[in-house]
Amino acid sequence: MNDNQLILTLFGATGDLAARKLYPAIYRLYKNNNISDKFAVIGTARREWTDDYFRETVYNSIVDEITDDEDAQEFVSHFYYQSHDVNDGDHYNKLKELSDSLDEQYDIGGNRIYYISLNPQLFPVITHHLTEQKVLTDNGYNRLIIEKPFGFDEESAIELQKQLTASFDENQIYRIDHYLGKELLSTLDEFRYNNVWSHLWSKDYIDNIQISLAEDMGIGERGAYYDNSGVTKDMIQNHMMQIISIIGMDNPQNKSSDGFRQEKINVIKSLKTFDSVEDLTQNVIRAQYIPNAQEGIVGYKEEADIPADSQTETFFAAKFELDMPRWEGVPFFVRSGKRLEGKYTTIHIIFKKENEDVENNYLRIELAPDMQIQFFFNQEKPGHQGGAESVPMTFEYPEVVQSEIPHDYERLINGCIHNQLDHFVHWYEAQYAWQFMDHIHNYWEQLDGQDMKYYEALSSGPAEADTLTENHGTKWYDCIDC
Repeated sequence: MNDNQLILTLFGATGDLAARKLYPAIYRLYKNNNISDKFAVIGTARREWTDDYFRETVYNSIVDEITDDEDAQEFVSHFYYQSHDVNDGDHYNKLKELSDSLDEQYDIGGNRIYYISLNPQLFPVITHHLTEQKVLTDNGYNRLIIEKPFGFDEESAIELQKQLTASFDENQIYRIDHYLGKELLSTLDEFRYNNVWSHLWSKDYIDNIQISLAEDMGIGERGAYYDNSGVTKDMIQNHMMQIISIIGMDNPQNKSSDGFRQEKINVIKSLKTFDSVEDLTQNVIRAQYIPNAQEGIVGYKEEADIPADSQTETFFAAKFELDMPRWEGVPFFVRSGKRLEGKYTTIHIIFKKENEDVENNYLRIELAPDMQIQFFFNQEKPGHQGGAESVPMTFEYPEVVQSEIPHDYERLINGCIHNQLDHFVHWYEAQYAWQFMDHIHNYWEQLDGQDMKYYEALSSGPAEADTLTENHGTKWYDCIDC
């Protein structure tokens, strides 16, 4: 029996994420022989769909990926639908009957993946019933994939973890952060520990590190969700923390998934908290976007479902420090926001100056919209004029290679199938990230919005964010300016 012989049960099969991301990802795995012919997908949701309608929906979601229609028809024939009320125990009995029948039909051997793409409040309801109604198998493996948010603060995350581990062990729980499915981020640990860069990756050579997760879009129809989340819970606690942990981690002595994730845990645990409200306001900037009349864009408080007195941040910038020997004195400047001048995800490693007369050498890693690594180094200008100029050496994937690179969810689902836990978030990573962010939110409650800044939509953010880097004698290295 192989790991890629399995039944994947998807709770939330009629949702937007399933159609946009999950079905195309599973199809690409199938086309590339990363899933055996001995597989089945059970879709569940409240809607009263038939198998045929479900298969038609899946087919429509992969139509742009199809190169062989007969093969695509064979693929969708492995999809089955069951209308399901997650609170009704009898529905899990029917789910078990269907799963057991498909297991025998496809000779699967008991391997099960349960993917919950629903409100996190339903996670423990579903896992409880999977255990109570004995849907989980005694042979093969049982694995659980869940989407963020994993709790809304440390207290709620601890309670959720307690509920989930009543049914699944920690090494059976695959917490998705789709940034961990990005090609460059997933290979960055290998890049930074090769012989060229490994000796430079420390306080001895690096002046500061900058991470930007910028979005030009607003909140769309997510107003009710976003106003209870803000950019700190939507982007910083999860995506930003994952990037920081991979950039900052020591080289794992144990090359297993456990060894890799332990080093990431060590980084997040080492984030220095702020000593006081004054310390926070000097090192953390929160802001909201306001209207851009010229572009006809409303401000955050004019968006649908946003209270007029909302104190939810749409922009966050901060100077973080790690209590680690490798990074003593090296600031990590981070920022993320909505309605900024562009959409990009970049990491800048700024090296110490050779002397005051030249610019810093720096490494620029662009995760999106393009995938590329550039090293900007000082070189004498050509000709007789003399002086130095910064020139780039660029690595980017050729188009033919880019077409073969797994998409985020394709990589992550494949990682779950093959038990590659290093692509997923460990409980302690989530817990320590919440501890750190809760500390910031507690200070914000004391400030009661007095520190809130504002920035025009489609700008580079609030001017106050520039003081974070200026106080260190540097600047933000913007992707827009690259």
